Amino acid sequence: MTSAITSCEPLQALREDDVLNGHTEGPNRKKGGQSRSPSSSNLVYSILEVPPWYLCILMGIQHFLTALGGLVSVPLILAKDLCLQHDPLTQSYLISTIFFVSGFCTLLQVFFGVRLPILQGGTFAFVAPSLAMLSLPTWKCPPWTLNASLVNTSSPEFTEEWQKRIRELQGAIMVASCVQMLVGFSGLIGFLMRYIGPLTIAPTISLVALPLFDSAGNNAGIHWGIAAMTIFLIVLFSQYLKNVAVPMPIYRGQKKCRVSKFYLFQVFPVLLALCISWLLCFVLTVTNTLPTAPTAYGHLARTDTKGDVLSRAPWFRFPYPGQWGLPTISLAGVFGIIAGVISSMVESVGDYYACARLVGAPPPPRHAVNRGIGIEGLGCLLAGAWGTGNGTTSYSENVGALGITRVGSRTVMVAAGCVLLLMGVFGKIGAAFATIPTPVIGGMFLVMFGVITAVGISNLQYVDMNSSRNLFIFGFSIYCGLAIPNWVNQNSEKLQTGILQLDQVIQVLLTTGMFVGGFLGFLLDNTIPGSLEERGLLVWNQIQEESEETARALEVYCLPCGIGSTSCTSSCAQRLPFWPTGEAGKGVRTAALTPARVSSWLVRLADFRFAVSTIV
Repeated sequence: MTSAITSCEPLQALREDDVLNGHTEGPNRKKGGQSRSPSSSNLVYSILEVPPWYLCILMGIQHFLTALGGLVSVPLILAKDLCLQHDPLTQSYLISTIFFVSGFCTLLQVFFGVRLPILQGGTFAFVAPSLAMLSLPTWKCPPWTLNASLVNTSSPEFTEEWQKRIRELQGAIMVASCVQMLVGFSGLIGFLMRYIGPLTIAPTISLVALPLFDSAGNNAGIHWGIAAMTIFLIVLFSQYLKNVAVPMPIYRGQKKCRVSKFYLFQVFPVLLALCISWLLCFVLTVTNTLPTAPTAYGHLARTDTKGDVLSRAPWFRFPYPGQWGLPTISLAGVFGIIAGVISSMVESVGDYYACARLVGAPPPPRHAVNRGIGIEGLGCLLAGAWGTGNGTTSYSENVGALGITRVGSRTVMVAAGCVLLLMGVFGKIGAAFATIPTPVIGGMFLVMFGVITAVGISNLQYVDMNSSRNLFIFGFSIYCGLAIPNWVNQNSEKLQTGILQLDQVIQVLLTTGMFVGGFLGFLLDNTIPGSLEERGLLVWNQIQEESEETARALEVYCLPCGIGSTSCTSSCAQRLPFWPTGEAGKGVRTAALTPARVSSWLVRLADFRFAVSTIV
């Protein structure tokens, strides 16, 4: 998987004879007759170009489909601990809500954030602390909610059981998001990046997925045959058939239609595998091959176990803030989610630099990075208010899609945001995804969580792993990130201080593996003596030179309607860390406190995440 991206050339899934080349006015022309910059000469559409409207819609739908696996997975993972495992209708509401909020946050990021074509969606970094909070004795689901025969999903008692849990999540996410907004809009992100290196990031990201092995295994164990087939199909499409071109009819304009090759398996491996496994489960259900007895092994692989959720779901449903009630706040939840916020911010900075290169834009300047992180914090605040049970972050798989399609237009991502908004409004869409058989989800989780773990470990590629210092830090951090949460879960009574709020904070933090491992990695990496090269921080401490394309940087990263360049250019406003400067050549340095030289370490990390995210 690591060989997919090793240079500056993006992986080409659409070759020279693909449909996109037919829509260009010439390889080096852009709207208004201006020539493209050399950095974007390999693109069909660069960041400032506007493709035809129908291409914008098609590419927007593709971005939606690329992010689909991650968007759907988060509510399904949280469902059991929210006491919703036997309520697919409410699961569909959560899926629709996360679609809607992701679309809204994508538009905010494109118009007012970092201004790069980056899609926003639910983050796995919040899953571990959320599950840790919901595992507290106060929030453990009553036994009767785990028995499908005892659950009446329309009863007020059941409704209050799951709503009070999601309201607690909402409050924690909203407060923690304020921390992210502060770090972004104040410019602190650059300062923090000086001390957060590969030996901190590697255990943090790896421990996002490693503790979820139990959830993935239990779901897959509902019917290992179905789960194994799902895994086989994902691996087949994403690894063995990724370079196989499929002939597809393409409309070229002027009433002409021809057959062109499209690398279908490379672009949609998870979606294809999910649909085929889903269809097989439907056939096995119709023919009664799968057992009909609720207690029999494999019964939950049937497609009719989730009742009439499709018929009950409304055609149109508009999510709104506070739809589950007024959020509640607990100190324990807030501290846990803050750990996820830090991890999410580090990943997003890497995505910004990778995205800029893929779309032919200069490296993002300091004000754009600060604004992007701040807007992501605002997105998490909105996600909490709407009640997704999660936050939002930049999606690496969609950054990868930019290199695959060679369409880096900002307008396409605006279309993707609008598609997400529409998908969130159509209630039947969320209901359809809520009916996916459990073992199919389990198979998808096994692959997805494995890739996330590998992405975390890949951070070590620029660290000297022949150093006993680095081996100790990484190994000790990972092992403690697994061992300590396991012990605390089994012996929580031994950590009682007599102060309820403090007990909850301690339990949530110490049962969140990514916090334990990340904190130990951070502490040891910054206190045990070691050279910058040994620690993988050499490139981080080089001062970023001024971009050669200062005028273009101002054109790409300035706010809409000339804000900061032709209007609102007062000296007071320009002192704000997130405010663009009004003159080209000033303030276009890319985060003197952030990674250097196009932040090559972060770019290469994000490129690797792009390579492996083709199967997520």
